[in-house]
Amino acid sequence: MVPAHISACLADISAWMSTHHLKLNLGKTELLFLPAKGSPMIDASITVEGSIVSPSQSARSLGVTLDTQLCFSSHIAAIARTCRFSLHNLRMIQPFLTKEATQLLVQALVISHLDYCNSLLAGLPACAIKPLQLVQNAAARLVFNQPKFTHVTPLLSSLHWLPIAARIRFKSLVLAFQAARGTAPRYLQSLITPYTLPRLLRSASSGKLTAPSLRAPG
Repeated sequence: MVPAHISACLADISAWMSTHHLKLNLGKTELLFLPAKGSPMIDASITVEGSIVSPSQSARSLGVTLDTQLCFSSHIAAIARTCRFSLHNLRMIQPFLTKEATQLLVQALVISHLDYCNSLLAGLPACAIKPLQLVQNAAARLVFNQPKFTHVTPLLSSLHWLPIAARIRFKSLVLAFQAARGTAPRYLQSLITPYTLPRLLRSASSGKLTAPSLRAPG
């Protein structure tokens, strides 16, 4: 039922694109199923315009690699790999750079990758995001030209860099604050509900939000 519905949706998209002088690139179309916890994995291909699209274990969208379990292990590995490559290149030219120039390049080429869409990693255990923390530690040591096993906490503090777990929490809190204040996109504002008390109390203006129910509908 699900594959047939997806095929019908893609057929409608393809028809709309054709009427607007566009073409659906089936060669770059990826199919990713995200089953509910405890549900069996859907292993079914779909057919669109005579082409078969098989399900993938992971798919990339807007720079984020999603996997079937939403554990983001592939995404984290890809970020760490990209950042390590940038750090390697920066080490090659560091003797010709000032500390300030090194910090600017590290923030542009490494820290920006660590921060991109990092709110998606909220709730992951420390062991899952450890590769990103190791990258940030290496970046801090590079800025100060310190050896591999130098204690990194003072370096992060001097750079005013929050650790990875704190950066993730900070991004989530910023998004929640913007949604509560009406400055976030509408699709984010629609996800939160202000907490209302049965009677007027001083805490009514505290800005609390209603915790969503974890029970499945129905």
